[in-house]
Amino acid sequence: MSAQPVHHDGPIIPMPPLTRDALREAVKRVSLVDLPQFDLEAGRAFDQASQTGSTAPLQLFLKRWGVFVAIERDPARAARLHEAERISQNETVDEAAFSAAMAEINRILREAEREIEA
Repeated sequence: MSAQPVHHDGPIIPMPPLTRDALREAVKRVSLVDLPQFDLEAGRAFDQASQTGSTAPLQLFLKRWGVFVAIERDPARAARLHEAERISQNETVDEAAFSAAMAEINRILREAEREIEA
């Protein structure tokens, strides 16, 4: 018997709470390659918060990575985003395709932001 590819309809993990530990665990599960960047940004956010006495850097960090997890936990949505990003960065793409790609990126980001605010 051969192994069949796994197809997911929807999210592969539940949306975690917007805490550093929960988001870190989610990043490990959806995109291990991004974990070093997560850790780097977590450290920077903590340092900025302690230097400024403001929680804003921490809140921005949690929102940024919450959006990342919301997108990457859904393989179809992540694929749509990555394709739209590829098109938008292609220097030879026509204006209509560029505009459509940018609209798709914005749609996906808005979906993910609504998801983390729910």
